[in-house]
Amino acid sequence: MYDYLIVGAGLFGAVFAHEAKKRGKKCLVIDKRNHVAGNIYTEEVDGIQVHKYGAHIFHTSDEKVWAYVNQFAHFNHYINSPVAVYQDEIYNMPFNMNTFSRMWKVKTPAEAKAKIQSQIRELNLPPEPRNLEEQALSLVGKDVYEKLVKGYTEKQWGRDCRDLPAFIIKRLPLRFVYDNNYFNDPHQGIPEEGYTKMVEAMLEGTEVWLHTDYFKLIEKNPDLAEKTVFTGMIDAYYQYRLGVLEYRSLRFEEERLACENYQGNAVVNYTEREVPYTRIIEHKHFNFGKQPVTVITREYPRTWTRGEEPYYPINDERNNRLFARYRELAEQEKNVIFGGRLGMYQYYDMDKVIAAALKAAEKEFGEEEKGAAEEK
Repeated sequence: MYDYLIVGAGLFGAVFAHEAKKRGKKCLVIDKRNHVAGNIYTEEVDGIQVHKYGAHIFHTSDEKVWAYVNQFAHFNHYINSPVAVYQDEIYNMPFNMNTFSRMWKVKTPAEAKAKIQSQIRELNLPPEPRNLEEQALSLVGKDVYEKLVKGYTEKQWGRDCRDLPAFIIKRLPLRFVYDNNYFNDPHQGIPEEGYTKMVEAMLEGTEVWLHTDYFKLIEKNPDLAEKTVFTGMIDAYYQYRLGVLEYRSLRFEEERLACENYQGNAVVNYTEREVPYTRIIEHKHFNFGKQPVTVITREYPRTWTRGEEPYYPINDERNNRLFARYRELAEQEKNVIFGGRLGMYQYYDMDKVIAAALKAAEKEFGEEEKGAAEEK
C-alpha cells in the first residue's frame, strides 16, 4: 500500500510528491495523459522548447517559491513583453506609454492621462457598471477598450462584453512609463531546459504511472493508498452530484516553419474578434533561440463541455456558489487533499500553485511531525 496516491503530475502533484518523498513517504503519482508536467508540459522540437498547452512564463514575488523552483531548474532572463495586433496596427502590452504614444501620438504621462480621462467623461457612464463593457470603458476609455480589450475578451469568454459581469475585470493596469515588462514581480524567467525537465526533477525517485484513469484505477484498487491528493476537477471527483462547474477550454494549432524568425516576439495577441485565435506563440523567443527553423502555435479559445480538457475555471457568481458547496464536501474528507487549479477551482499562476502545494504539505506533515514529537 502507498502512503499517498497523487492524482495529476502537474505542479501541485509534483511538489507535494517531492515533499512527501523527503519525509520518507511512499507515493504513487498518476496522470491520464502520456506525460508529466500537466499544462506546463514542454517538448523539444528542433532544439526549441515548445509550450504544448500555451505560453507559460514563471514570475513571482515570493522569495521562498523562487528559491524552491531554482532547486530543479536553471531559469533564463526572459521578460514577458507581448505585443497586440489590431487590424494593421501594432501596440505594446501591457498598456503603457509606448502603447499610448502609438495610439495618440502623445509623449508625456500627463498627456496620456488627460486623453484617457477625456474619453471616459465623454461616455457619460452610469456610476455603477452594469457589465464588463461599462467597467472596462470606465477604466481605460473608448480607444484602448475597442482596440485592445473588447475583441480579445469576447474571444476568451465566448460572450459579448455587454453580457459578461463587470467583476471579471476588477482593474486594467495603466502604466504611465515606457516599460513593456508585463509583470511587476522581481523574479521572472523560463527553465532553460523546459518545464518538463523541471517537473521530472521534482518527481525523481517517485513512482509515476501515465495513461492512468483515477476512477478506473480506484474502482479496481480501492485500498491502493492511505490518502489521496486529487488535482483533477473537484466536481468530477464527486460525480457531479451537486451540479457541473464551468470551465473554458482551448485548442492549439502548432506549425513548424522553415524560417528563422516568424513574428519577432514570443507572444503576439490578436485583438479583433473576427480573427479566430487570441494569440500566436513563437516558442524559440522564450529561450532566445537561433535555430534555422521555428515553431508557432495559434491559440483558439473554446467552450468547454464534459469530456474535453478544462484549462481555467469560470469564477462567476453561479460557479463560485456551486464550488463553495463542493468545498464543504471536501472539508469533510479526512483522507483526501484537493489541490491545483481544478481541485481548488482557482485561476492560479504557477507560483501560487507551488505555494499552495507547499502549504498543503506543511499542514499535512507538520501535524504528523508535531504528533510524533509529542509521543516522544
